[in-house]
Amino acid sequence: MDEFREDDIESILYIGREVSVYKIPPLKKNEGHRAQEWGDLASPIWKGRLRIIERSAGVFIQFEDPTTGELFAKADYDPAKPCVEAVLDSSRYFVVRVEDNGRRAYIGMGFIERTDSFDFNVTLQDYTKRWRARMNPAEAATDSPSPHVPSGPKKDYSLKDGQTFSINIPGRTKARITPSVNLLGSSTSSSSGGLGVPLLPPPPSALRK
Repeated sequence: MDEFREDDIESILYIGREVSVYKIPPLKKNEGHRAQEWGDLASPIWKGRLRIIERSAGVFIQFEDPTTGELFAKADYDPAKPCVEAVLDSSRYFVVRVEDNGRRAYIGMGFIERTDSFDFNVTLQDYTKRWRARMNPAEAATDSPSPHVPSGPKKDYSLKDGQTFSINIPGRTKARITPSVNLLGSSTSSSSGGLGVPLLPPPPSALRK
């Protein structure tokens, strides 16, 4: 066993207790990845735990067996060359570049809960902000506030009672949007044009039968 050194102390930034890993096809276009192109999302190639660990050498994303701790894959997170990319069609799924002895591979990753994927994303954003502050202290002093901290009163762009607007879609008639009120009393928008985007299902959970 290597001699323990103080600068090897680990700090656990994030734990995702259940993530799914997928084999993904090569990227055909430069427009980005789509989880719906990965095949059957209910059949991942691996399921386990994900941890984001900070050491003196940097930050690492590790896929591990939740029982034994055996390492399945690891990615070194460099904010200058991020190894994580969000997909275009879901907030639950990401593409991660993992490395093994100099060899690189791209895998798909999915969270069951959107809150878990949000926390994962925020953890990487927060580390990136700290890294930039360490690399450029003078620039960080004049940086704009964190996107997670309100910088002032927000403008109200919601539709008021009686207001309407139209969306002109080629090949379709104009869809007129009118405000409606939900049970909580907040103003929402409904459309007769059926413009909603279908949501991808979450990965299967080992806890669910």
